[in-house]
Amino acid sequence: MMQFVVPQFIDVEDKILGPLTVRQFILILVWGIMSFLMFKIFSFITFIFVVIFWSAVVFLLAFVKINGRPFHYLVLSIVQSLHLPKLRIWRKEDTEFEFRFDAGTPAKVLAPVATKQPLTASRLTALSLVVDTGGAYDESGDMIAPSRRS
Repeated sequence: MMQFVVPQFIDVEDKILGPLTVRQFILILVWGIMSFLMFKIFSFITFIFVVIFWSAVVFLLAFVKINGRPFHYLVLSIVQSLHLPKLRIWRKEDTEFEFRFDAGTPAKVLAPVATKQPLTASRLTALSLVVDTGGAYDESGDMIAPSRRS
């Protein structure tokens, strides 16, 4: 009989450099390259403000998890929900198969549904007594002897 190794912990990302995963390492590497380019392009004061902002964004994307999922999944979900329409209407359209299937069968005649009478306060009280006494209370108002109950 052959035995196979079943992979476990498939939802855990591989660590490549200390506690950093591949995704985190790539994000920090790109952030470092972009920071160097911004240092060469902008003045020092502008560089400080821009790098502080993008450092916060990179930190969120690389290290923050919400409900056990990386932060960029939250950002993608927000963008997707903003893109979708706010009102969704279901319009059922018969397919050709359903149309052919329904055309060959005769329409079923449904029996009229009996409507329930509304519960009055006295009827509700009587029902609650039946439930509370375990069926010993008769709806006519008399107590049923334990020997008559089945």
